[in-house]
Amino acid sequence: MSHAAPTHPVLDPALAPPFPQAALPVLRNPQLRKNVAHAIDVIQAKRARLVTEKTDWQELRTAASAMRAHVLENLGAYLTEFETKCTAAGGIVHWATDAAEARQIILDLLRKENASEVIKIKTMTSAEIQLNPFLEAAGIGTYETDLAEIILQLGGEEPSHIVVPALHVNRSQVREIFARRMGIKDLSDDPEALTAAARSYLRQKFLTVPTAISGANFLIAETGSVAIVESEGNGRMCLTLPRTMITLAGIEKVLPRYQDLEVMLQLLARSATGERMNPYTSLWTGVTPGDGPQRFHVVLLDNGRSSMLAREVERQTLKCIRCAACMNACPVYRQTGGHAYGSVYPGPIGAILTPQLMHMHHAQSLPYASSLCGACYEVCPVKINIPEVLLELRHQVVDQERKRAGRIFDPMYLGLRIANLIFSRAWLFHAAQRMARIGLRCFTRKDGWIHSLPSVGAKWTQTRDLRGLPSQTFHEWWAARRKEAR
Repeated sequence: MSHAAPTHPVLDPALAPPFPQAALPVLRNPQLRKNVAHAIDVIQAKRARLVTEKTDWQELRTAASAMRAHVLENLGAYLTEFETKCTAAGGIVHWATDAAEARQIILDLLRKENASEVIKIKTMTSAEIQLNPFLEAAGIGTYETDLAEIILQLGGEEPSHIVVPALHVNRSQVREIFARRMGIKDLSDDPEALTAAARSYLRQKFLTVPTAISGANFLIAETGSVAIVESEGNGRMCLTLPRTMITLAGIEKVLPRYQDLEVMLQLLARSATGERMNPYTSLWTGVTPGDGPQRFHVVLLDNGRSSMLAREVERQTLKCIRCAACMNACPVYRQTGGHAYGSVYPGPIGAILTPQLMHMHHAQSLPYASSLCGACYEVCPVKINIPEVLLELRHQVVDQERKRAGRIFDPMYLGLRIANLIFSRAWLFHAAQRMARIGLRCFTRKDGWIHSLPSVGAKWTQTRDLRGLPSQTFHEWWAARRKEAR
């Protein structure tokens, strides 16, 4: 069996193609779309049943939203309290302004430990800062322990979902990856056999690798504690066996009190995986002699979060508890999956989070990866008004483009000005309709449909046909009807 350190894909929004371009290969991959749709249907059905049984579901959402808003308004105070309590319990807190600083802090800690390998609990924050490829370039092997992350790591794949990162992979594909990378002949695609293979693959790592890296679902200011939730028990193994634990957490993850978990855990489990509670909820506070890791570090990551905090509309993005309910409800995500977003954070939350983490210098196409149907807002357990943030980010993108190109030569700006002129004058609007009808005649087939348009119009007919314009507008038909009635 091969135990060579796996390679890791690099998700870099700065290098990712625009969303429309990245989505095309997915739209042409029926197997991937089928995998995504099936997984989403299963999760949605489970979630719907468990949400319905909670008579106080809306009250829980309101309480969680208010709690997260309160934290963001007082974030500095709660982070200071967390640092004080965590340090008093034997932990060491580090502050990282950006991804580069966070990576260097973690590398320095690992070098002090003379670590050549680390085991990891699933953490999107580490993927956000591209920690795995950075550590591997420094000669430190990283081993994911979450089953879905193992599949992606061994297969050289990228995550496509926040909670179920291998959602786009079916079990026959998993069998092929495991058989090839683990050197197992005649491996069945039975889920139990695949799980047993992963367990065997990881067992020696759990027992021999003395350093672990985790993320955090929540940080508790009152006690200086870290909380993680997971479904497989791998997190519990990483929290108890290594002698050194390094936790990487975004600064927004803090909660004021231990009691606040009562609300958050009810919402998170139901929204994320359609369960009443997570199979494993682990909390640890500092260091306990003779029990668990004896060296504990927390790296608090900013990486653009403070700039979000300063803007009222965008600030609500930081309320997110990473449940993925928004992407499960999103019609766009259902068709494209997560890879088209070019970020570890896909779906509606990724469409507003990623551009802001990139300081609006990259991923500007993501705020347009939405139909603005509002389904994400309806299911969000902490009531993030994602459509509102999307519109604000779209405004910023348009403003950027207009300033870059200059007001006079910006096609979008000119187009909107012309549309405003046409729509504000009835005679001009009717004239435009007549001209459009004449212009589109040469593109309208005998069946009454337009199958292809040139130039900018080609985007409309790339994946759909358009019905040709009728011979009369409604106003013309109504005027003729009234004339006949006389």
